[in-house]
Amino acid sequence: MGHSEFQGVITPLLTPYEDDHAIATDLYLDHAARCLGDGSHYISPFGTTGEALSNSSAERMKLLDLLVSSGTAQPGQIMPGTGLCALEDTLTLTRHAVGLGCAAVMVLPPFFYVNAGDEGLYRYFSQLIERLGAFDPKICLYHIPQMAGIGISPELAKRLNDAFPQNVVAYKDSSGDWNNTKAVIEAAPGLSVFPASETSLVSGLKAGGAGCISATCNTNIAEIRRLFEFASSGNSQGAAAMEPAIRQHRVAVQEAGLIPALKSMVAAASGDRRWLNLRPPLENADEAVGQRLCRALSPGI
Repeated sequence: MGHSEFQGVITPLLTPYEDDHAIATDLYLDHAARCLGDGSHYISPFGTTGEALSNSSAERMKLLDLLVSSGTAQPGQIMPGTGLCALEDTLTLTRHAVGLGCAAVMVLPPFFYVNAGDEGLYRYFSQLIERLGAFDPKICLYHIPQMAGIGISPELAKRLNDAFPQNVVAYKDSSGDWNNTKAVIEAAPGLSVFPASETSLVSGLKAGGAGCISATCNTNIAEIRRLFEFASSGNSQGAAAMEPAIRQHRVAVQEAGLIPALKSMVAAASGDRRWLNLRPPLENADEAVGQRLCRALSPGI
């Protein structure tokens, strides 16, 4: 999978919970199907938006199996998050995803080890790839230093792509720093680089990026996909006309508190209050916030 093949708009799926905090699988499958049906090229379960680190490895594997066995998504449409601190845990989740035929996996660096440095991170990722052997994973490096406490520098991204060009194929930049996004695109042209906000979609594509992996794809996927089509086809006038509303949606949700705001919007649109549940240590969503945002933004949910 090269840069030209791995691009588009990717939805990092929200994870709905029952009142007892079990995963609400009916809501999950319906939401995944809607995101794909409304224009997402890929779905990415178990990222930050999906409260991944509040879910056990067993839960994540079971849910991934269900996405595929139910026919909700084809394996080639799925890029699950598999990165955990312990290399053995990351290996387990990655083997499972690759064994199912998933398009790629999104791998956090080993958070908590904030002093590891590029050399330590290179050791981690290279051992991950080498130990997977014939599984031959496609990896999207996940850069979110403000949450993970450690990041993946442009230099490390290049080094990994140079050493493992068939395996390290993409980079998700959730730093919110356009200069970092641009630096990765320039340093590692072999990578598909995805900003984590659709507000950088057009500029990212112009610079050589691949699309976006954005939390607000959960509530605005059809419009974001339309923006991608305009921008990737060179219709700059069409893209420019869409950008103010796209930006308004993203900024409003982000300012309201990304994950609970998104969940409260889906709850308001669907009428299902289970969407208001988040797992501790996060607090449950405020129903009124979602109602306000839905009135203001007319989301496509």
